[in-house]
Amino acid sequence: MARVFTLGKETPLSGPELKPGDKAPNFEVINNALQKVTLDDFKGKVKIISVVPSLDTGVCDAQTRRFNEEAAKLGENVVVLTISADLPFAQKRWCGAAGVDRVITLSDHRNMSFAQAYGTYLEEFRLNSRAVFVVDSSDTIVHAEYVPVAGQHPNYEAAIEAAKAAH
Repeated sequence: MARVFTLGKETPLSGPELKPGDKAPNFEVINNALQKVTLDDFKGKVKIISVVPSLDTGVCDAQTRRFNEEAAKLGENVVVLTISADLPFAQKRWCGAAGVDRVITLSDHRNMSFAQAYGTYLEEFRLNSRAVFVVDSSDTIVHAEYVPVAGQHPNYEAAIEAAKAAH
């Protein structure tokens, strides 16, 4: 179980701490059209999974915009998913306002399935903690970063390089 510093205190995350080499757990989230989405929906693709607490905060906004920019350079075999506990309506509104069109935003608000499966669940706040996972086309995790302090950015370059190497 990983821990993060949020609001000035150490907070445990619920769920397993995943590492490179682990099989990526399946999950069930919903898209902006309120349709169920699972890891299986992206079979055969390399997946960058960018996890944020809320798109309405500065670092989460910047993280999602950065991965949106990078997505254009990664080719058709790579998908970038941003997962948060924000409502799908808020995600859709944010994407429109931000001009984000290459990242797929997915909501974990219904049952926190992703958070529990990937060990990013901040139960006290019912939010996902910031993290980045890269999953190869055979659904093996090749990069996992649990960002230790809530307001810090992830290592974008490491995630992007892992996605390129996973082709």
